[in-house]
Amino acid sequence: MILTPDNEYCIVPDSCVLMPMPICDTILRLAEDPSLFRIVWSEQILDEVGRGLAAPRFGYPPDKVERRLRAMRAAFPEAMATIPPDLIDGVSGLPDPDDRHVVALAIHAHAHTIVTDNLRHFPEAALSPHNLTALSADDFLVHQFHLAPATLLDKLDRQAAAIRQRREEILRLLQPSAPQFCKLCAASP
Repeated sequence: MILTPDNEYCIVPDSCVLMPMPICDTILRLAEDPSLFRIVWSEQILDEVGRGLAAPRFGYPPDKVERRLRAMRAAFPEAMATIPPDLIDGVSGLPDPDDRHVVALAIHAHAHTIVTDNLRHFPEAALSPHNLTALSADDFLVHQFHLAPATLLDKLDRQAAAIRQRREEILRLLQPSAPQFCKLCAASP
């Protein structure tokens, strides 16, 4: 896929896919040059990531939370977008009103997809009027695999090399978040 202003595919990652390091790392690597898509986030999303990383489930100490968020901002300075407050107020139809900022950002950024593992929070009826979809991280990565398998596998190999491992270890780490994607990758040379 060649990205141009006319066909640029844009995603908004929900905070739930930016917290677990393996899935976050994979998605961000796919957004790096040569990018398979453009990623957009907001301070609200990164604040949620920070709170989630500091919570008992992940238990990151404050310095590690800050380091991770700082690295994400530095790697993707163009990803940061500010959501007009009146746009947030105009979003309706979500089971959890606290998720309105994610949809508002997607509308504002002309995104195509919200990548989330909380699909029930983003019902089709609320998204389709804005030409938006919501995909699980697994489904999103499966789509990316089918669009550019060689590029994707190369990025997985680079991700593995960054932690002095092989692709199989990355797939093992991704298995809980993206089982179908891992199955596809494991069957590839």
